[in-house]
Amino acid sequence: MPRRSDINSVLIIGAGPIVIGQACEFDYSGAQACKALKEEGVRVILINSNPATIMTDPDSADSIYIEPINWKVVEKIIKIERPDALLPTMGGQTALNCALDLVREGVLEKYKVEMIGASREAIDMAEDRELFRKAMSEIGLHTPRAFIAHSLEEAWQGQSQIGFPVIIRPSFTMGGSGGGIAYNREEFEDIIKRGLDLSPTSEVLVETSVLGWKEYEMEVVRDKKDNCIIICSIENVDPMGVHTGDSITVAPAQTLTDKEYQIMRNASLAVLRKIGVETGGSNVQFAINPVDGEMIIIEMNPRVSRSSALASKATGFPIAKIAAKLAIGYTLDELRNDITGGATPASFEPTIDYVVTKIPRFTFEKFPQADDRLSTQMKSVGEVMAIGRSFQESFQKALRGLETGVDGLDEIVDQTLGEDALEDLYRKELRLPGAKRIWYVADAFRSGYSLEKIYQHTAIDPWFLAQIEDLIITENELIGKKAENLTADEFRFLKRKGFSDRRLATLLKTTELDIGNRRREMGVRPVYKRVDTCAAEFSSATAYLYSSYEQECEAEPSDRDKIVVLGGGPNRIGQGIEFDYCCVHAAMAMREDGYETIMINCNPETVSTDYDTSDRLYFEPLTFEDVLEIIHLEKPKGVIVQFGGQTPLNLARVLEAADVPIIGTTPDSIDLAEDRERFQQLINRLGLRQPPNRVAFDAKSSAALAAQVGFPLVVRPSYVLGGRAMEIVYDQEDLARYMKQAVHVTRDSPILLDRFLDEAVEVDVDAVCDGENVLIGGLMEHIEQAGVHSGDSACSLPPYTLSAEIQQQLCEQVSMMAKALGVVGLMNTQFAIKGDDIYILEVNPRASRTVPFVSKATGLALAKVAARCMVGQTLKQQNCTKQIIPNFVSVKESVFPFAKFPGVDPILGPEMKSTGEVMGIGKSFAEAFAKGMIAAGGEIPEPGTAFLSVRDNDKKGIVDLARSLYDQGFNLVATGGTAKVIQAAEIECRQVNKVKEGRPHIVDMIKNDEIVLIVNTTEGRSAIADSYTIRREALMHSVSYTTTLSGGRATCMAMSHRKIKDVYRLQSLHQ
Repeated sequence: MPRRSDINSVLIIGAGPIVIGQACEFDYSGAQACKALKEEGVRVILINSNPATIMTDPDSADSIYIEPINWKVVEKIIKIERPDALLPTMGGQTALNCALDLVREGVLEKYKVEMIGASREAIDMAEDRELFRKAMSEIGLHTPRAFIAHSLEEAWQGQSQIGFPVIIRPSFTMGGSGGGIAYNREEFEDIIKRGLDLSPTSEVLVETSVLGWKEYEMEVVRDKKDNCIIICSIENVDPMGVHTGDSITVAPAQTLTDKEYQIMRNASLAVLRKIGVETGGSNVQFAINPVDGEMIIIEMNPRVSRSSALASKATGFPIAKIAAKLAIGYTLDELRNDITGGATPASFEPTIDYVVTKIPRFTFEKFPQADDRLSTQMKSVGEVMAIGRSFQESFQKALRGLETGVDGLDEIVDQTLGEDALEDLYRKELRLPGAKRIWYVADAFRSGYSLEKIYQHTAIDPWFLAQIEDLIITENELIGKKAENLTADEFRFLKRKGFSDRRLATLLKTTELDIGNRRREMGVRPVYKRVDTCAAEFSSATAYLYSSYEQECEAEPSDRDKIVVLGGGPNRIGQGIEFDYCCVHAAMAMREDGYETIMINCNPETVSTDYDTSDRLYFEPLTFEDVLEIIHLEKPKGVIVQFGGQTPLNLARVLEAADVPIIGTTPDSIDLAEDRERFQQLINRLGLRQPPNRVAFDAKSSAALAAQVGFPLVVRPSYVLGGRAMEIVYDQEDLARYMKQAVHVTRDSPILLDRFLDEAVEVDVDAVCDGENVLIGGLMEHIEQAGVHSGDSACSLPPYTLSAEIQQQLCEQVSMMAKALGVVGLMNTQFAIKGDDIYILEVNPRASRTVPFVSKATGLALAKVAARCMVGQTLKQQNCTKQIIPNFVSVKESVFPFAKFPGVDPILGPEMKSTGEVMGIGKSFAEAFAKGMIAAGGEIPEPGTAFLSVRDNDKKGIVDLARSLYDQGFNLVATGGTAKVIQAAEIECRQVNKVKEGRPHIVDMIKNDEIVLIVNTTEGRSAIADSYTIRREALMHSVSYTTTLSGGRATCMAMSHRKIKDVYRLQSLHQ
């Protein structure tokens, strides 16, 4: 069947902001789908609220709408664009749920839009737990014994029949949101309530526990003619009970017999046929009882998923691209496989002759109050993937790619603990999985535990345990040996098992450089193999490469001028998709200018690791050893380190020392901006201003230095990203606690003490410098005042309260600093403005997380401009000399994972906690901010009762806000001090008790759903602790709340735009 002639325009719904459970893998699949459809001459219309995506670049689709994703907004776009079809399978659960809403509201029927890729019936059958169970039963597949509940009462009735523990799975949610494992009545009630609340259909599945069973996934693709292929099988190292997104996974499956694999394969195809997924990729999850081999089906996703991205990167087969083409009528046999240069059709099942390991990346350190035990609700924020010729090799490469300070199976347990203490520790860490369980498994082997005993505790398949035990035995054999005594064969043996130079240096008590030099002198170097989808049966024209210690190298480097871009590694809070966006733009610009582009990265979710983003892709960990070997082989003209966040910057100095040609801003200039003393000298020389500050090199001197600066203080370690371990302290007692608990202070990692500028307005400025001239990319005024991390604060471009004079001064100061630092490329500066005084908070001569937002708001791709400056083009040559000030307003709003972590305080502060962002566009600040709030999942409150409680410094400002709310029809309640100030201004306001003042108090009102808006500002540890329950209950009851006065004012302004009237096509705004 050739492509359908009746489909000429397609609307794609994106996935929205990056959240836990739905990350940048949907930018990868959406960007691929856009490209695939445009290749076929289809007009592509796209809606997505996330500006940090490649798919929302003006060139990705014919019409792009950066708007909130809900059916009412999508209807407006359909009315304008009149697409022939809607493709909802590329945007995760967000897109599927929105598509179902469009069907239910009759929108698709009204405008005659056909849903392609998956029908409503197929989505319903796969996502509705009850329909899915019935369907599986009809084709003879077993599901765990379970029942459906739509209320707490129904849930209790069913639970009495199946006992504890039970697994609870809400319908139509992603990443296991709202689900969990209940071992007792209290947990059961808590999870059921949360699950019913988060499920859009108020439906949960309560199933009997299959904890400890082995878990598998099959990635399957089907076309209209019922051709089905398995892309790959994936096996979870962690057994059932840990969400697959939080589990270490391996492809292909390692512990299935051929017979079991064939049974599972047939079952996967039967599921697709039964559900009725006519075209595209799906993911089917199974569990197998390790005792008797019984197989049950857990669930299926009728769309591309997180696992699809992993399977695409693991095999080289572009699932999303093929799925998009199948959706417009093609069949698998009509499409060619790009990787083999068209030698094979897409119906040719991928075969792989290597092993792929994925390990999740967690950031529990950002949420110390969170439960860090893993369950069926996903908690990881990113992942790393590695490829090797054996499980051990790919596993150890993945461990070092995580960037958590480990080089392999590093020791984390103090082996001098007493026997009883060790036993207690291992019982907890092995039985109750946490982020570090795999290292505890390794340490248990070191402590003499048998494989059988560890299996009893973990239920990890004995095959994987045997592999880990073998690595520990190999490590133990190295103890006492010297590096100079190792032969080339011994080195090669160790490298084939995946041991890094750094790990070997630790075991052999020497340095990484010494190990690397000895290895290279002996000729022990990696070769590079190609990912070709066909296990070398056909030659591959695509340079998608991974390292291994074998004989034949398939890299075939060219002699063209090359630019290497170092990616950002696994996503984490503080370093996410924004940096990948910059890396992709650098590769695009260099490619457009005739350079051969080489990407090095290890994140399977991203567009940067798509095989056709760059000319050559090395899927390798971003460590000194791994990067240097590629550079020795490829001999590039330049290496870009300033686009991938802190990851490549941490390598800049050592790479420079190894004569690697780093282009753009020099590592010394980057260091100058980070080094407090050198930077202060520069600022003084330029006659600019910083908040009073000092540097403490030990805990003792910090008290005296703090007294010189004055409280309150912002305290933080130097050289961090995302405000890691950053706090505001209010007195000496607070500072002493911070120095003792939060950080380890040394000469090499001092603590920075800065005077906190309370009530100051914070501003971010992104700029590009070519070494001589400076282009201001954009000025962003933060909505939350200083003290909230810039990555968490909402911001407006252009600024919405700053005078033209202040804006001019900011631009001049940025220009002075960029030239003085010798910046070539991007630079981000953060200012605080108090009255008419401008203070410089920090300067980062590298890509910042606001670059994609500024690029979308101004229509100028800043990262591309910067990359061209780095290879010697001036701003004048690029015709980029004038700042673009748009005639519309863009607001960036942050998205937080607090709902995933019961017990965590949702207050904002100087340490970054957001996982993603959205963008609102409007003709006014109020319209843009309203859209930002809606896109971030918030509600703009309708008139009802508003609760106000502010610290003394904000009492002056609360009156205007109270009056504005009162005038808009809100009833006001406030705590004692705040109520007096409001009443004194003759505004009607009722006093309500604080929690410690007796009942009924404000938290009772929130729990009774009497409150619709909360403005609650606090300072000092005890006040923050006292008001914690207010914020937490507001979150649990979906009450709009803000913890800053400026946030309250902005919310008030947004109330005039509760209903979205206009949607804006990005390309039209930039004309």
